[in-house]
Amino acid sequence: MLCKRAAAVVYKHLYRVKVSLHYSNFAHQSHKARPNNSNFLLYCNNQISINGRQGNVQESESIFNRMPRKSTVTYTAMLTAYAQNGQFAKARKLFDEMADRTSASYNAMITAYINNNCSIYEAFEIFATMPMRNAVSYAAMITGFVRRGMFYEAEELYVNMPARWRDSVCSNALISGYLKVGRLEEAARIFEAMVEKDVVAWGSMVDGYCKKGRVIEAREIFDKMPEKNVVAWTAMVDGYMKVDCFKDGFDLFLSMRRGGMAFNSITLTILFEACGRFFRYREGVQVHGLVSRFGFDYDIILGNSIITMYGRLGFMDEANKVFSMMSKRDAVSWNSLISGYVHNGEIEEAYRLFERMPGKDFVSWTTMITGFSSKGNLEKSIELFNMMPEKDDVTWTAIISGFVNNEQYEEAFRWFIEMLRKDVRPNQLTLSSVLSASAATATLNQGSQIHAHVVKMNMDFDVSIQNSLVSSYSKCGNVVDAYRIFTDIDERNIVSYNSMISGFAQNGLGEEALNLFRKMKDEGLVPNQITFLSVLSACNHVGLVEEGFIYFKSMKTLYNIEPGPEHYACMVDILGRAGSLAEAIDLINSMTFEPPPGVWGALLGASRTHLNLDLAKLAAQHLMELEPDSATPYVVLSDLYSVIGKKRDGNRVRMKKKLKRIRKSPGCSWIILKDKVHLFLAGRKSCLDLKEIEVTLQTISKGTKEFDWPKQ
Repeated sequence: MLCKRAAAVVYKHLYRVKVSLHYSNFAHQSHKARPNNSNFLLYCNNQISINGRQGNVQESESIFNRMPRKSTVTYTAMLTAYAQNGQFAKARKLFDEMADRTSASYNAMITAYINNNCSIYEAFEIFATMPMRNAVSYAAMITGFVRRGMFYEAEELYVNMPARWRDSVCSNALISGYLKVGRLEEAARIFEAMVEKDVVAWGSMVDGYCKKGRVIEAREIFDKMPEKNVVAWTAMVDGYMKVDCFKDGFDLFLSMRRGGMAFNSITLTILFEACGRFFRYREGVQVHGLVSRFGFDYDIILGNSIITMYGRLGFMDEANKVFSMMSKRDAVSWNSLISGYVHNGEIEEAYRLFERMPGKDFVSWTTMITGFSSKGNLEKSIELFNMMPEKDDVTWTAIISGFVNNEQYEEAFRWFIEMLRKDVRPNQLTLSSVLSASAATATLNQGSQIHAHVVKMNMDFDVSIQNSLVSSYSKCGNVVDAYRIFTDIDERNIVSYNSMISGFAQNGLGEEALNLFRKMKDEGLVPNQITFLSVLSACNHVGLVEEGFIYFKSMKTLYNIEPGPEHYACMVDILGRAGSLAEAIDLINSMTFEPPPGVWGALLGASRTHLNLDLAKLAAQHLMELEPDSATPYVVLSDLYSVIGKKRDGNRVRMKKKLKRIRKSPGCSWIILKDKVHLFLAGRKSCLDLKEIEVTLQTISKGTKEFDWPKQ
């Protein structure tokens, strides 16, 4: 202990000697150069500012205290150093001691109040007492109001300030503030009123529209920019990727390169994320090549994004190589590789890496819990959950989602209740997950209870939860409440529209679904694959064959979206129901990938409806090959044979099914009593109260027969 104190004393003494020698040497040089020592004063002021910016406030203070002569600039430099390092009390004391104050002094003190989260009203008092204000004064005060969400006060000051000082700093402060809280229209109003728009203002608006998913308007602003910087280019690329327009985003990046604009690590990170999400291996490898070609180091953020991309694409060897090449790794690096193995179903490899990980965090544990539950190993998920030293809302959500994904809905509800008992606040994903369980079991009462809990937690205006509620009520058949919640959403996004369009389509309201789709396009939102699936389903319900085909073709021609297996299945179903079986076959033959079971199932159903035996046999044959354990092709084909009078052939198909020991999935129904789901399967007597139910039914049946019904 004595040694430490002695060392501290020696260090302090040496520091003072260093400072004294520093001043003596410079003073000697200054005396030779200029007798009035103005160079010395300028040097000291500069050193106070530099040390303040570097966090060496003690050295700034030492220089200030030892200066034989101080100017207003000196005081202002020291005041700023205090403010920059969080020593607000010292800054205020020094400000009060100043005999002469300039606008810079006042501005420094106002900035100190704002940056240290002190009273905005006291900051405004200083602002109001300023003898002379300049553009910096107004910008600092407006920024302070904006940071605290006081937009009315900010705009009042903005409107009443000299117009020549509004652009661009003050205008940009207001625009940035409005965009951060999602008030795009107000930001656009300030932007349009600007006389001199700088690149920051243009870039902010591009980013603002992109974050709202309104990429068409964002691109219009982007194209009008007199000069573009890397921030604007990156925001526009990211905007396209966020609304699933990969081709537009990647083409824009290529234009950025051709135009000679330098990209940065943020641009590359966005591209890696997009390539992984859209399964674009070729483009991902090209971008990876740029990292080495342009001298980008494998910094942690860039390296992690490359690992994540290869993990999503299924190339774990490449992901492992990048992980090994990184000179520094953080928890995200380990978690990215573990997540890659989990994503590709290599749970044991992920678990081995998890056990090697030096500092496991919430993400590590949660990833493994999710991984084991995705393989149906809920026992291991529960074991890991119980082993965790601490659990947060994300971990609870992972275990609850595991039960939901494995269709153990009652267990999901039970764990959700346990989560509440432990005073762990559910997040948006937790509530969305239990709402999905409610929708899957069509338990409207359960969903309503969760909705009530959402309201109690003041989360009923969270857009992600509102979207889940729309989906849940729609799947339970309550379209009225679903639409009421939809209309209450202030800032509807693509998910909001998809949920409601799908809800209308699922409940047979095709016209309403298509009208809402048109409204969505009018508001500037770009449809994605999910949107088109709901739209095609709506066309199917209404019987709009031509319109459905137009929407189907527009996916590729207008939005650069490749139709997936479900889109083809839906389109085949539309054509099949309308009796256009030849067109349905042509569409299947035009597919660039092997038709999945859903496509052949749609054709089989249409062939049964229109009694087309040849196509039914073709579709059934493909289904038997793709799903050898499915009874559907045998049942439908044998039924069709019977309908057209070929009972012997129908019996032959049924016998073939029987010889292969293929059983038809039993019909099921359920009822909810006292918040418990009771499932009934056709032909099975697994219900615990079956005997009591049979006796009750017999009693009711006997009573109805004996009742003297009035004659009509």
